[in-house]
Amino acid sequence: MKLHKPAFGLATGIVMGLCIFICTVWVMLKGGGNTFVLLEQFYVGYSISWAGAFIGLGWGFVSGFIGGWVFALLYNIFAGKCCEEAKERTE
Repeated sequence: MKLHKPAFGLATGIVMGLCIFICTVWVMLKGGGNTFVLLEQFYVGYSISWAGAFIGLGWGFVSGFIGGWVFALLYNIFAGKCCEEAKERTE
């Protein structure tokens, strides 16, 4: 079975972007949380604010899409090799 790279990338991008957005809003509403400040080092423009939550949503989508696409690519490469080896064994 092969994974569809753009669809898998889209799904992981949406999930990662929403997770960063929700976690940023949660930290803002509950107060505190120094861990999310570390995202400022990776995502340009990110901060623990409403604007930063939307910037994090965008950056999370982009990095999630790229990560999901690469995962699907590697999965398809290695799953294809395993399937070929299994077919050769049965023949």
